[in-house]
Parts: sequence; structure tokens; C-alpha cells
Amino acid sequence: MAKKLYVSNSTESSRMFKSNFLESLTKVHFTVPLIFWIPVIIYFLRKSYVDGGMSGGAIFMYFVIGLAFWTFAEYVLHRWVFHFHPKSAFGQRIHFIFHGVHHDYPKDRMRLVMPLSASIPMASIIYLLFYILIPEFELASFFGGFLFGYLIYDECHYAMHHANFKSGLFKRIKDHHMLHHYSDPEKGFGVSSYIWDVIFDSGFKKKK
Repeated sequence: MAKKLYVSNSTESSRMFKSNFLESLTKVHFTVPLIFWIPVIIYFLRKSYVDGGMSGGAIFMYFVIGLAFWTFAEYVLHRWVFHFHPKSAFGQRIHFIFHGVHHDYPKDRMRLVMPLSASIPMASIIYLLFYILIPEFELASFFGGFLFGYLIYDECHYAMHHANFKSGLFKRIKDHHMLHHYSDPEKGFGVSSYIWDVIFDSGFKKKK
């Protein structure tokens, strides 16, 4: 009999903290990232165009590069950060808060997109790292694309767990992610795309 890889498959939200305030920081409706980050993306694109005087073609190019780079960042974060297995009790607790809870309660409807309490600090750190390497206005377009890729990831992730795709690309992506949860969590790290699983040979092989 296959090992059960989750605690509960209920759509209800499990409690993580005794503190109501800390608990509230771990839950978010799937529309919140859209409401918050879309204006931020628009701000960055406007910054490139108005303040930086960049052409529409240059903005589009950097935007697409940022979007493509997100797919790689998504894979790296999911495989080597979210699935890192710490040995200390404190490390295990941090891992559970960031990702372990999602595998224990994969259909928890309030923990399928990243809460702003995590996404804002993470985005700020990544932006500062990019700021060292990329000129300011080019970075604005690049980071706009990067954030757009993140939004696709977040909303796709919610859809993978709650939408019923009958056919096509989204059904294949959903099947890929469901195998990650219910078959082997050490494979299939791509969520919005499985291209990097193909490149790094970490996907699921089709049965002949």
C-alpha cells in the first residue's frame, strides 16, 4: 500500500499558530496577490517608460526576459529552498511554516498563494540583489516581468488544486503537480511550467 503523503485533503484551513495575529499572516485569499502586485508591476513599467525613456520594444524585451527568469527562479526555490530538509527542530518548524504545511494540507484554500507577509520581503530582497547587476530602468522592466511570472505561478497553483481541467496544457500541468503531491514530492518541482523539470530530469516519466 502506497504511503499517505498528506495529513488531510480537506479544503478547510488548519491552524498553525496560537496567536491570532501570526495566524492571520499565514492565510490569504487567492485574489490578494493580484490586487497588490498588479499595481506594482504597472509602476515598474511606467518607471521604465516615463522616467527611463525606454522604448516600448526594449521594455517588452526586458519584461519577457524577467518572465522567463521567473520560471527558473520558481524551480530553484521550490526544489532547493522549499524542499530543503533541515535537521534542527527550529529549521524543521521554519520549513513547515513555509512549505511543509502545504504538503500536509494540500487543499487548504487559504494557503495556496503566498501571503504578502512572505512575498513582500522576498521580492524586496530579490530586487536589491538584481539592483546590483542591472541598470535601474532596465531592471524596472525586468522586475515587472519577474513579478508577472510570480503572479502566474501563484494563480496557477491555486487553480491546480481547485480547478477541474478536462484537457489541454493546464490539465497536463495540473497532472504534473498532483504527482508531486500524491506520488513523489522529490520530483516535479515546476508549478506554472514543467520545462525545468525536463531540463534537469526531475519530472515524471511516462509509463510505456
